[in-house]
Amino acid sequence: MRPRGLPPLLVVLLGCWASVSAQTEATPAVTTEGLNSTEAALATFGTSPSTRPPGTPRAPGPSSGPRPTPVTDVAALCVCDLSPAQCDVNCCCDPDCSSVDFSVFSACSVPVVTGDSQFCSQKAVIYSLNFTANPPQRVFELVDQINPSIFCIHITNYKPALSFINPEVPDENNFDTLMKTSDGFTLNAESYISFTTKLDIPTAAKYEYGVPLQTSDSFLRFPSSLTSSLCTDNNPAAFLVNQAVKCTRKINLEQCEEIEALSMAFYSSPEILRVPDSRKKVPITVQSIVIQSLNKTLTRREDTDVLQPTLVNAGHFSLCVNVVLEVKYSLTYTDAGEVTKADLSFLLGTVSSIVVPLQQKFEIHFLQENTQPVPLSGNPGYVVGLPLAAGFQPHKGGALPCQLIAQKVKSLLWGQGFPDYVAPFGNSQAQDMLDWVPIHFITQSFNRKDSCQLPGALVIEVKWTKYGSLLNPQAKIVNVTANLISSSFPEANSGNERTILISTAVTFVDVSAPAEAGFRAPPAINARLPFNFFFPFV
Repeated sequence: MRPRGLPPLLVVLLGCWASVSAQTEATPAVTTEGLNSTEAALATFGTSPSTRPPGTPRAPGPSSGPRPTPVTDVAALCVCDLSPAQCDVNCCCDPDCSSVDFSVFSACSVPVVTGDSQFCSQKAVIYSLNFTANPPQRVFELVDQINPSIFCIHITNYKPALSFINPEVPDENNFDTLMKTSDGFTLNAESYISFTTKLDIPTAAKYEYGVPLQTSDSFLRFPSSLTSSLCTDNNPAAFLVNQAVKCTRKINLEQCEEIEALSMAFYSSPEILRVPDSRKKVPITVQSIVIQSLNKTLTRREDTDVLQPTLVNAGHFSLCVNVVLEVKYSLTYTDAGEVTKADLSFLLGTVSSIVVPLQQKFEIHFLQENTQPVPLSGNPGYVVGLPLAAGFQPHKGGALPCQLIAQKVKSLLWGQGFPDYVAPFGNSQAQDMLDWVPIHFITQSFNRKDSCQLPGALVIEVKWTKYGSLLNPQAKIVNVTANLISSSFPEANSGNERTILISTAVTFVDVSAPAEAGFRAPPAINARLPFNFFFPFV
């Protein structure tokens, strides 16, 4: 129960599969079970733009409860369980998965979970699926793994050496000291998802994980790069496989009207079969069309009519308008493996001879019907590549008195509803508000007479640490600082124009301390020699 007067946090996601292998020896104990579905009420948190600008830095509040206990029992580890109260595809250790879910699994994404390989003997868990049973069942095997190395660890008498020490939470007093002892790096990359699909045409009456989506004439094409960066249009979209890829397409600008891959109809005209080899078809509905101009400005069309690429001569240059730059599929499915809805969004642009070859981006996401999943960023520690979970507390307040241009630039940097808190762990609950890490806001400005203070840069610094056991260390956010840097600009006369460059940067700093080193006192040797040991010399 949260303290009286403190409203719950509104969760906003700012946005990996793990595999563990081991060789096992010994006779395993096999357990076959069919997991029951767990119905859980998911709270839906709405987001509203904050009207109060970020204020002064706030000291981190006290923890509302103990930190998570490090998980060292391999039978309790489930690193692929990232969706609360919802079954994760191919996650055999997910307690939310039932026998109905197992029927669409292709294999266990994490088949083996083992302990520290340096020990001479440790437990290992093997997961598999029994598809011969009706309904399908999960097979759970707990075995003893033997390390044949003569240098293995038989027993450890210093337990703290197996865990990271409790991190020191940065504040205004120790910030400079911790900054000197750690190095940071800047993350500015887009993650790409690699996947493997089955090219065999399915014969079952439902879609299973990884099976290509069938259409009335063939399969749903999802262009991607295979052996090179060039787009391959014959790549099939796989069921329940979320993808986001970029590829390059070499085009002849004079023939842009004849290239199918540049037209909206190439992606919106197919009809997806509801189930494999079915006569029921699901049409693809265009939900939105955004037009991007040559200067990168975006305009959303009110209608969703299909547009065709058109070649336009502009003086000495040739332009091709209404060219497909980005395609986003959103497919809705049922737990019985049926596709019920298909939505599509486009980003169209203008291509000139300067930007040939053309880069395109394609995304596809699957949403289960009648569910509102809240994806996690780890369980419990953050997983590399997943977004930071953040939120803000609803509040009231007025805008800072400043020129209209300064307010406009500041709104561009902060965005809509900039969060006040960041979740310390990837699975932190919104109701545990005191556990969340407050964002410290800093404003730097350089005053100059007869000048206007305009924000020019937003620098966000995230400090994280490794927490828990060395066997299963968890990434934890301990401090977040948002620094808004303003500069002085001379007052401009009416009618004059000026270009102002603004920038944003995010830096992640590892403030982890090494595991606590320590050794027990050496044993005291209490031995006496015989009285005639040195006879006859003494």
